[in-house]
Amino acid sequence: MAATHRKPKPSSTTSTDDPMTETEVEADPEDIGNTQTQVSSLNQPSSEQPRERLHKRYAVSVRWEREQEQQKSRQQANVSSSGPITEEKPMLTYSIEDFHRYFCCCARRVGSMFILKERQDGSPLVIAGPCWPFCTFVTVPLIVVLSSLVAYFIVLNEDSGLPWWFALIYLPIIVFVLVVLFCVSCRDPGLLERVTDEEAAENGWFWNEQVGSYRPAGAMYCRETKTLIYDYDHLCPWTGTAIGRGNMIAFKAFVVSVNVLCYLSIGLVVYLVLTQVF
Repeated sequence: MAATHRKPKPSSTTSTDDPMTETEVEADPEDIGNTQTQVSSLNQPSSEQPRERLHKRYAVSVRWEREQEQQKSRQQANVSSSGPITEEKPMLTYSIEDFHRYFCCCARRVGSMFILKERQDGSPLVIAGPCWPFCTFVTVPLIVVLSSLVAYFIVLNEDSGLPWWFALIYLPIIVFVLVVLFCVSCRDPGLLERVTDEEAAENGWFWNEQVGSYRPAGAMYCRETKTLIYDYDHLCPWTGTAIGRGNMIAFKAFVVSVNVLCYLSIGLVVYLVLTQVF
């Protein structure tokens, strides 16, 4: 938008021959150009300004969405009503929902998945599955505690008879198992966005009534996560999440590495027992 510059109105008083008066009235063309540049820069959106984070609309169970809307409407009705609140949630339900309510209260919930960290485009960067308490309080302690006991009493014990360099093999395996477990548990398994355009059917997509969306041939509905996952395989409680295209490679690496760690630990225990007996 070009800025208009008005000419100064002639003064009612008689003009003087003072050169300072003429300097105050006349505008410098260079200053006018700088002003136009500043105005245009303010009108245009700056690329350095932080963009608003987007939220993708994923293909979630229609029934679950309806329940969430009904719950929100009841809460709004209770807040707007002048009388006392008649419906109160118990502090503890003694179910897995207690973990979800208190430990994932700040996460964005998509079905039974919990997005802890999002990218700028709205895709999940760190996400937890419906069985994350089992993975956190069962799988991880089993790996850490048992392997630490083997490492302390056998691998790092000078009286065990193992060479010192064996610790350089055993300890990195433990770290690798924990890293790939994190990659499986906290990575997007392949959540699909909701597609309601009928043109998707012409491309070979199929309508899924449970999520109210078209799906490609390789996608399936997961009942536990209440979402549509691309190349869905199964729900693994040991990793706490569903297994799909997004975390399949990490899941295979976890299965192989945890079996190597398990059999290696059993072999070390058998070796220690045999050396003590004989």
